[in-house]
Amino acid sequence: MTRKKKGQSGKTKQPARVEKVAPTGIALFYPSNVRNFVQQVQAEFKKIVWPDRKVTFGLTGFVLVLVVILAIYLGSVDLLLGKLVSLVLQ
Repeated sequence: MTRKKKGQSGKTKQPARVEKVAPTGIALFYPSNVRNFVQQVQAEFKKIVWPDRKVTFGLTGFVLVLVVILAIYLGSVDLLLGKLVSLVLQ
């Protein structure tokens, strides 16, 4: 079994290559860059398929009902555990 030299990976016999990346410049906010970004955002927003009114109201109602059910459940568990702890501590 051979010993690994410093800079070698475990599977090959060749020294590991270290790639040096040239530092890039600081991203500056040129008006042309901002304009290009806004145009790209607008193009992406046009690709979105928004749900219709019926689906939106249906999902909103579902979320509200679920929140109420979870609030009642968590409130009752909290009340029950509070009573249990007070009985244990007496």
